Amino acid sequence: MGAQAVAITPKEDTWAMALRQFNVAADFLPLKRGIREVLAYPKRELTVNFPVKMDDGSVRIFTGYRVHHNTVLGPTKGGIRYHPGVTLNDVRALAMWMTWKCSVVGLPFGGAKGAVVVNPKELSRDELEHLTRRYATEISILMSPEGDIPAPDLGTDAQVMAWIMDTYSMHAGHSTPSVVTGKPLAIGGSQGRSEAPGRGVWLVAREASRQVGIPLDGAKVAVQGFGAVGSTVSFLLHDHGCSIVAVSDSAGGIHNEKGIDPRALRRFKDEHGTVAGFPGAERITNPELLELSCDILVPSAVQGQITSENAPRLRARIVVEGANGPVTPDADRILADRKILVVPDAISNSGGVIVSYFEWVQGLQQFFWTEDEINHNLERIMLRSFGQVVRTAEEKRTTLRTAALIRAIDRVAEALMTRGIYP
Repeated sequence: MGAQAVAITPKEDTWAMALRQFNVAADFLPLKRGIREVLAYPKRELTVNFPVKMDDGSVRIFTGYRVHHNTVLGPTKGGIRYHPGVTLNDVRALAMWMTWKCSVVGLPFGGAKGAVVVNPKELSRDELEHLTRRYATEISILMSPEGDIPAPDLGTDAQVMAWIMDTYSMHAGHSTPSVVTGKPLAIGGSQGRSEAPGRGVWLVAREASRQVGIPLDGAKVAVQGFGAVGSTVSFLLHDHGCSIVAVSDSAGGIHNEKGIDPRALRRFKDEHGTVAGFPGAERITNPELLELSCDILVPSAVQGQITSENAPRLRARIVVEGANGPVTPDADRILADRKILVVPDAISNSGGVIVSYFEWVQGLQQFFWTEDEINHNLERIMLRSFGQVVRTAEEKRTTLRTAALIRAIDRVAEALMTRGIYP
């Protein structure tokens, strides 16, 4: 995903962006100054520098982070990112966004995020395992099923979660499957978890299309990022009549106005490592994909992709955020003025954490649900939450993003005031 991160450089760092979004929404609420500050800043931050023995016998020092933004609603929840360009400010922003994401959909979680500054593609499997187990050990002072539950994010997957769970369990002296989510099914993972982020994006894309009056049958869709989220949402939109006209990954993109078969593209990418070069489609860049004429644009790569520079040139009717923070605040204003509907990540990107909640509950109870039950409950929560945000946007005469944050911040603030300030 590195190439996507530098294709369009954000004008402000991610933490500044998250704070600006928070302040816009907080201005709608009667928050006392001290309460507002408590909600704005992280509760705790951990930075670790740790050695890893490489395959050639050398030792490298890696830097990792774990940030807890807020714990008022419950234990913190948030993914772990492996990326060479990740910064502490990125992790702060992602942790804050997780707080609002959990709050707006009604989960009993606070927000957290973790990261290691590394390109996982440059490590062997053994090196990746050694790095993961050492990082897990370093942050284990914060982790627990009742306190902080990690999950996969950019650059990590179910296997990485399995190593973290095993490492924690070895230290605890007993198996503790509920300490992470996004695990393989063989060790307590949940049915439907891997598809949940993309399924959530598809569900709100469907609802947003109905709101705008765009029939899904024949709707043109462009998807930036063809990982777990982008591929799943491509499959589901294609299955419901949409035409996937453009797809990209870190190596570039492809475009075919007549449509692309996303499953054939997935097989091509599995074989060649990229979507670039897919037969029957022209090559395009990631910036070019964002500016294509389409009905639905799904930026599902990394943050800061749609900025004040390219927002005036977007030709989509709906932008559904599959990634965290792909649209900057300045771009938000431009798109709102242009009557382009933006469905914010707090709602559209929440499918993963919703099913992570289901997995956590199943792990604590050792009682497992069917995939149909998972998908039914995911749809119920997402549609309820989307409807609530739409109504708030109409009442407050604001964007869906600000409406989502108003609801999220208000819920956390109410819980904080009800609990009181210790001591």
